[in-house]
Amino acid sequence: MTPASTSRMRRIVVLLLALGAAIAAMVVAPGAAYADPVGPDGPKGPRGQGGGSVEIDLGGLTDKPSNSLVTILALTLISLLPAILLTCTSFTKVLVVLGLTRNALGLQQTPNNQVLAGLALFLSLFIMGPVLSEINDAGVQPYLDGEKSTSQAFTDGLDPLRDFMLDNTGDSELELLTNVADRDLPDSREDVPTTTLIPAFVLSELKDAFIIGFIVFIPFLVIDIVVSGALMSLGMMMMPPVMVSLPFKLLLFVMVDGWALLIESLVASYGGGSG
Repeated sequence: MTPASTSRMRRIVVLLLALGAAIAAMVVAPGAAYADPVGPDGPKGPRGQGGGSVEIDLGGLTDKPSNSLVTILALTLISLLPAILLTCTSFTKVLVVLGLTRNALGLQQTPNNQVLAGLALFLSLFIMGPVLSEINDAGVQPYLDGEKSTSQAFTDGLDPLRDFMLDNTGDSELELLTNVADRDLPDSREDVPTTTLIPAFVLSELKDAFIIGFIVFIPFLVIDIVVSGALMSLGMMMMPPVMVSLPFKLLLFVMVDGWALLIESLVASYGGGSG
């Protein structure tokens, strides 16, 4: 081997040894650095003046119902609203009376059903206004403010509606529904279950509506009889009596301000809307 090749071989060996030493230092150094690891300090709480801890005052917050729960209850109430409107308010009675009045006048679709239903709805809201206010004050607002639980708010909110139905339900209807349900008669009207009170209230409303309808029918029936007798005496048997009596019915109804009398009678039947 020539001296040049020997010198070149030595240089290669030295270079390899230096590279191996560098790689060993890179591998061993991280292990030595983490041989005794020290974890990071945990988060420190906020410090106030003088290094004291900060206290949070909740200000006496109460447990209020969550928005999702309120939404579910609102949707449930909306789905039950038609049934509540028909069975627990004055809507049925007002609508039946308005329908009987239209039939007594001899009108078939004037005013139409939508107009009568709208008028009955707003008259019912007028009559039930004080009751709705009591329900809101006794049950809804305390529940939303977190002052009452769901069951307590339901019971307290139902009491004004029960009082309204009890004031407008006859004893005979309560006794009838209690006997049909095969239950013992309660000691007082306030002890009647709600499941018995609601159908008894509906029966009382229908009975009162038919009584008012009968009273409304009487003057218009007299007009029909008079017109029919006049047409028969004149030999005009082919002339429909309704065609002749209808203008006189409308004239009588307008002259006595029939709508005002009807509405006043309906509102007065509930104690002037006081519930």
